[in-house]
Amino acid sequence: MIKRPEEIALMAESGRLLASVFGHLDQFELTGMSTMAVNDLVDTFIVEQLQARPASKGQYDYAYALNASRNSVVCHGVPSATELLQDGDIVNFDITLEKNGFIADSSKTYLVGTVASAAKKLVQVTYEALWHGIHAVRPGARLGDIGHAIERHARRHNYTVVREYCGHGIGREMHEEPQVLHYGKPHTGLVLHEGMVFTIEPMINQGRREVHTEDDGWTVVTSDGKLSAQFEHTVAVTRTGVQVLTLRPDEPYALARARPAA
Repeated sequence: MIKRPEEIALMAESGRLLASVFGHLDQFELTGMSTMAVNDLVDTFIVEQLQARPASKGQYDYAYALNASRNSVVCHGVPSATELLQDGDIVNFDITLEKNGFIADSSKTYLVGTVASAAKKLVQVTYEALWHGIHAVRPGARLGDIGHAIERHARRHNYTVVREYCGHGIGREMHEEPQVLHYGKPHTGLVLHEGMVFTIEPMINQGRREVHTEDDGWTVVTSDGKLSAQFEHTVAVTRTGVQVLTLRPDEPYALARARPAA
């Protein structure tokens, strides 16, 4: 699970490129676009502009460069030419990128057009929950500290944390050890050491935490039909704390509270 400094440097480059994908996507008006059109835009940018590889494409026989999870879709939403993003939607785009043999993984939930205040609040609290988890990362901390920080923040706002899906180690492979749960007890679980690299990617529900998978075998939705939101970053444990490898320039909350450690 421990990456050498030169490996983390390569992963940081993959993370920087992936952050630029979201920067590129930020420039587009999503209202009226199909989720397949967003997928194609991202695929082309990664391959042609960044000379990198969409790491999700071909992984587990998945055919696309991203997951597009809209409204009550929790994760693994499959892009569709007929699914049009509409005013008031929230949609998570989960994107992976491989460069020089190393993979970075990140996601962001977008507000499409004019979004209701309740949906905006869910998205904001989910983003904050991600950062509460990131703030818990440092040598000597435990994985349970991360999950506890995330779930505590979600519960403060009467939201629930999806338990069926978790963060994961990452490097040359998309999914490595350890598993990073988004709930837990403080001071429990695996001890964190300098050189560990993993994702933190909480999925927070507006209603109950229960989910189910639709007949396509991919799309996971909330069981009660209420909204779900997600954010994700790839992070490395450093000597003094944490380095967020996929940090985006548009993250004032992150920059104000947790600048990447050297």
